Amino acid sequence: MTAATPSTPFPPVAESADAVLLGLDPEQREVATTLRGPVCVLAGAGTGKTRAITHRIAYGVRAGILPPAAVLAVTFTNRAAGEMRGRLRGLGAGGVQARTFHSAALRQLQYFWPRAIGGDLPRLVERKVQLVAEAAARCRIRLDRNELRDLTGEIEWSKVTQTVPDDYAAASAKAGREAPRSAAEITQVYGMYEQLKRDRNVIDFEDVLLLTVGILEDRYDIAQQIRAQYQHFVVDEYQDVSPLQQRLLDLWLGERDSLCVVGDAGQTIYSFTGATPDHLLNFRTRYPQATVVKLVRDYRSTPQVVHLANGLLSQARGRAAEHRLDLVSQREPGPDPVYAEYADEPAEAEGVARRIRELITAGVPAGEIAVLYRINAQSEVYEQALADAGVSYQLRGAERFFERAEVRRAVANLKGAARFGANDPRLDDVVELGSQVRAVLSGHGWTPEAPAGSGAVRDQWESLAALVRLAEDFARARPAATLGDLIVELEERAATQHAPTVQGVTLASLHAAKGLEWDAVFLVGLTDGMLPITYAKTDEQIEEERRLLYVGVTRARHHLGLSWALARSPGGWASRRPSRFLNGLRPGSPGAPGRGGGPAALAAGIERGTTRRRARRGPVRCRVCGRTLTDAGEMKLMRCEDCPSDMDEGLYERLREWRAEQARKLSQPAWSVFTDKTLMAIAEAVPGSDGELAVIPGVGVRKLDRFGPDVLAICAGQDPGGGSGDDA
Repeated sequence: MTAATPSTPFPPVAESADAVLLGLDPEQREVATTLRGPVCVLAGAGTGKTRAITHRIAYGVRAGILPPAAVLAVTFTNRAAGEMRGRLRGLGAGGVQARTFHSAALRQLQYFWPRAIGGDLPRLVERKVQLVAEAAARCRIRLDRNELRDLTGEIEWSKVTQTVPDDYAAASAKAGREAPRSAAEITQVYGMYEQLKRDRNVIDFEDVLLLTVGILEDRYDIAQQIRAQYQHFVVDEYQDVSPLQQRLLDLWLGERDSLCVVGDAGQTIYSFTGATPDHLLNFRTRYPQATVVKLVRDYRSTPQVVHLANGLLSQARGRAAEHRLDLVSQREPGPDPVYAEYADEPAEAEGVARRIRELITAGVPAGEIAVLYRINAQSEVYEQALADAGVSYQLRGAERFFERAEVRRAVANLKGAARFGANDPRLDDVVELGSQVRAVLSGHGWTPEAPAGSGAVRDQWESLAALVRLAEDFARARPAATLGDLIVELEERAATQHAPTVQGVTLASLHAAKGLEWDAVFLVGLTDGMLPITYAKTDEQIEEERRLLYVGVTRARHHLGLSWALARSPGGWASRRPSRFLNGLRPGSPGAPGRGGGPAALAAGIERGTTRRRARRGPVRCRVCGRTLTDAGEMKLMRCEDCPSDMDEGLYERLREWRAEQARKLSQPAWSVFTDKTLMAIAEAVPGSDGELAVIPGVGVRKLDRFGPDVLAICAGQDPGGGSGDDA
């Protein structure tokens, strides 16, 4: 057994080709030293696949076998490409190109467009959704926000599967697509979208691949020029390749077979975008002489986490399941996964937030904890629960790190210091790089200690602290590095969106978590209807949902929590059931190994969330018309939105002013004190006691203790007193 070793952001440069091979296990070494002919690496989660392929490239370069400029490594995200470039630099192979498919194709398209087509390359539209919305409007088709997003996804799927508008209906039916509108309407909008692009001389990201493919197929001379430059190819995450990307890869290769692919059919989770594991599974058929290496030693997760992951895939069906990899943990034993059942979603969020608070108190950094869910709409209740618990968090998939205002200002100030540092009094007698960065940023919001709360001030501090940590890591790896060297590193990271780590609990969808890992992971909302999602109908779609849960489980290094809620809202009907994927795995479920299904088995491994479990209530009814309420906002108001309101407008405004002041003092967003709906409910009920205030939805025990005296004073027409939040 060996301990997991987190990757160093800036590893020391290997001294020689043989030094590159040090520390590799036998299978990784086989990958690194097999430099000729087609190679297929079947790599399970946490087995060091990136380590294996970067060491393969670096060994070939350092041994003089692979010219660095002749190697093209492609992957699927800017973050993964940035990490690969960083590792290659650390191994002494900095001249190798590591890019995404789109980035590599766009670079070639920009270079060859004037020669192949003439004129300037059409402008690239980064967000196509606005253009799709206009196309729908021109077709007199009204779309809500969700339909617009899903229809945009259908257009993207059509293009990566090389389906033109007129063929959409047949292709969609054959693939079993669950489309947001009728095939005829989607065909109409898709066609109009393409027409608008032509009229405005713009292209989208899928066009980048399509146009590059078109040029390479039509212009043999250009294809040969690219093949002369790139002679060796490495493709990461090969199970996620689309037909269009495979077509481009084939054109890059020509008749050659100097190709190394890496993938895991058990982690195929993007088929809705057109990705297919068939290219990975058929690799040996296409290249009978290929070398196939399996990586199954898991250096990431404990045996307990690996056991659950293997158990999940052991129940899988289909062709991908036939090629599943049984992982073998290389770490010391850790805690068992914890299963928790809750009465409703708010109770689940509060329970998860409480356990996160306990882990942080026990020494687990907030940045090493993640809450993962099936769809982004599930995040709101966890944002609220973490804010209530005083835990900072970050939403993965939100604003890009290097586009944040505070980061742009910080980088600009660092550039200024690098250029005019000799005249900057803050840098007098400051030699060490990390100290220089801290000195510059100390005037722009960074302090040695984090500010209290979890609002905008804390978010900005976390961004600056991430830059400080990056500078410290950079200085440790490059002792002679200057502030100017750091600026070059930051500019390259900004260009590829390779952001440093921000300290805060990560909230992310399971899809967005692919390729990441944390010490502690909480998988939430694990009910039938959510995972598998309700619109997963076919066997293939169900199996992809299982693989999605597998990806979530394998993100955890040490602590793993799995939870579900029996109802959506407090007092709701407890009709939900735990995900079918947990059957036979969670204690007490049908077929669970070594345990029966009785109460004793439940007690052995499932927490029932009883510590602060909410009392079961009957249905919440409108206090005006008596209708049963299901919408969370209406339940807070305790009336239908359309029913007459007797709210005291003056009281509501005084409450809003008080809330703004509390949010400012706590450095938290206003909604984390009380939401607008909760304030409206208070202004309508005008509570006169703790008991009357406590029954209003959105006022829990913590907020009653923290803010109750102030709220009751305001409702009584008095000025709020102390104890409301300054010392909370």
